[in-house]
Amino acid sequence: MAVDPILVVAAGLWGLCLGSFLNVCILRLANEDKKQRSLFHPPSTCPRCGRRIAWRDNIPIVSWLVLRGRCRSCGKPISMQYPIIEAVVGVLWIAALLAYGPTVRFLTAGVLGTILLGIAVTDARHYLIPDEYNWTGLVLGLGLSLTAGVPGFIDKVLGAAAGFALLYAVGMVGGWVFKEEAMGGGDIKMMAMVGAFVGWKGVLLTVFAGSVFGSLVYVPLLLLHRRKRHVPFGVFLAMGAAVVFVFGATIIDWYVRFLRAG
Repeated sequence: MAVDPILVVAAGLWGLCLGSFLNVCILRLANEDKKQRSLFHPPSTCPRCGRRIAWRDNIPIVSWLVLRGRCRSCGKPISMQYPIIEAVVGVLWIAALLAYGPTVRFLTAGVLGTILLGIAVTDARHYLIPDEYNWTGLVLGLGLSLTAGVPGFIDKVLGAAAGFALLYAVGMVGGWVFKEEAMGGGDIKMMAMVGAFVGWKGVLLTVFAGSVFGSLVYVPLLLLHRRKRHVPFGVFLAMGAAVVFVFGATIIDWYVRFLRAG
């Protein structure tokens, strides 16, 4: 799809800015002491020396490259996570625009992709999915569904309900079977959020895809270490949700035709 280059540049810049904010979310919504901090106060500071970062040193990617990945004040290294997350979100928004054009679908893809990236990185680092990702995504997903009229909104409400109910049921059954918590509350609320973007059919496919991705990683680790390991399931649900958002309709259509042919 041919897209105005100006829109592509705008989408990329918007993605870079969102990526910069996503870094703040990843670092402040969950950390080593499990305490959440405000996203807006204090202003950005160097994690090493605590000095406030000037605006000129807070330009996505550019400032990190200019400063060669070091704090201007103390000279200590600044994590490569900052430019990597910014670049990934920037590319994500450009890719969504090129794939869907300047449409609601593009906006939905960018929003969901950004939230899923934040969830995946945070859960991988801290085994925690902050409610801020889930509730914000739920509201945005339902809000965007209104552009498809009442049927679209109802489908996404059902998707949110199905996502919550399905993971809640899995957690309860898993708890009875394994005599311990089998599904975190963050995962359950996450699937309600995902359902607001992909609908109830997408929820079923997301959980299936997430389970497959998780098994491909967890089973080898279990066999290798011969002991239980905690699994950040939100990472694999995020992967599944991304696949379903892009290819879900095609996969479901293929499956329906396969059943009819059988």
